[in-house]
Amino acid sequence: MLRAVLFDIDGTLVESNDAHARGWVDALEEHGRRHSVAEVRRLIGMGSDNLLPTLGIDPDSDFGKALGDEAKRVFLERYLPGVRAFPMARELVFAMRTADRRAIAATSAGEDELEKILEHTGLAGIFDEQITHADVDASKPEPDVIHAALDRVKCGPQEALFIGDTPYDIQASIRAGVACIALECGGWSERELSGAVEVYRDPAELLAHATATSSARASSSTRR
Repeated sequence: MLRAVLFDIDGTLVESNDAHARGWVDALEEHGRRHSVAEVRRLIGMGSDNLLPTLGIDPDSDFGKALGDEAKRVFLERYLPGVRAFPMARELVFAMRTADRRAIAATSAGEDELEKILEHTGLAGIFDEQITHADVDASKPEPDVIHAALDRVKCGPQEALFIGDTPYDIQASIRAGVACIALECGGWSERELSGAVEVYRDPAELLAHATATSSARASSSTRR
């Protein structure tokens, strides 16, 4: 029985991957490092502990810590005002959340950053639990955020589903033994999201599929 649905936020429920990439690019440039938005965009979905080493920067160095703080500040001040939730994102969470099934935000973002994103996009208060970077030792593609979510609600891997939008979400899910549904709205193609049990365009398409499936099951049960 499915007892918990874990949701990535950025790129999955919220159209923010480009904004995060631009925040990093601006912060890098302010510190004398030039990287294209396209280059950094492919790294969004990781936390700074994994993103920075990919760019040749030690995340534990003073420079790495300052850069991470600057990227978050730039994102929140410069780009968050233009970020919106994907259509039907809120409705999808409510559809997946039932009396017997918990809805959990599971993200590489920091706690304060997540709160600001959810508040701005109208998604605040709809999750039973929120797992952030503060709750884990390592961000995706490591499985820590999924393990932390399962521990929080005392749920086994086979009783959970993770919904994300990047290969890092899928890698984390596989390592945690949790099935993953991937959405292309984060900017990755169906081919790049191989490893997910199912791939949909966006929250609206997944919601339509889930609703149709529930209706078919209800009809079948009634006939029996």
